[in-house]
Amino acid sequence: MDSITTKRLIQEALAEDIGSGDITTDNLIDADQTGEGLIIAKEPLVLAGIDIARQVFNCLDSEIKFQTDLKDGHQASSGDTLACVHGRLAALLKGERTALNFLQRLSGIATQVADHVQAIQGKNARLVDTRKTTPGWRVLEKYAVRVGGACNHRMGLYDGILIKDNHIAAIGGVANAINHIRKRISHLVKIEVEVSNREEVSQALEAGADVIMLDNMTLSEIKNAVALIDHAALVEVSGNVTRADLPALADTGVDIISMGALTHGARGVDISMRIT
Repeated sequence: MDSITTKRLIQEALAEDIGSGDITTDNLIDADQTGEGLIIAKEPLVLAGIDIARQVFNCLDSEIKFQTDLKDGHQASSGDTLACVHGRLAALLKGERTALNFLQRLSGIATQVADHVQAIQGKNARLVDTRKTTPGWRVLEKYAVRVGGACNHRMGLYDGILIKDNHIAAIGGVANAINHIRKRISHLVKIEVEVSNREEVSQALEAGADVIMLDNMTLSEIKNAVALIDHAALVEVSGNVTRADLPALADTGVDIISMGALTHGARGVDISMRIT
């Protein structure tokens, strides 16, 4: 994870929640009063973001002790203690919600991803995410995808060429787009292009695309496209993919299955903190 991005997100999240001050805690709890909190899983989950939770509390009070033997990727059961936090009670109470928000969101993604990866275990297709992430949280959410056992697609528009339908419409055809961009980039950069029918697959092949993304095709169309491409390019399939679709898609022979739902469709898991 990008430590600078993580620190900024933590600071912004705390400022958003605490604002000018926690008027409840500041008027109930003495500044030097100490306490202990247990962070507890309320359902089975794949843990992600445990170090971020620690950073939240330490951002409020560097003397807080955050104790855990668990690492991200740990499969927790309902009722398991994920961490014990000890220190000034005011800081524990002020950091509780923010720490849990990070843990619940990232563990929710990792948990869902792990379940989806299980659906294609033993098959050759690789499951990847997309750019459908919460604004500002991309680095963290894509980290949670990796914790869950899937892989990342490109991080943003800057680190990979993907010629999509609107690019193709703007420049006048698949071959036109590929030939045009190849003249402007390094020979070391791969070109991926999105296609939606057999004719566009043929055009992408003839123009020498490195990766061909089959968008919103039927299983029959995907199988035909895979046979036509015949290992001349990597084959990615995308478009409203669900968990139930994964085994059949993997069996078509595609190399990559991309799912926006790995991030945007994940729910936060249930985690709580109890002051003891």
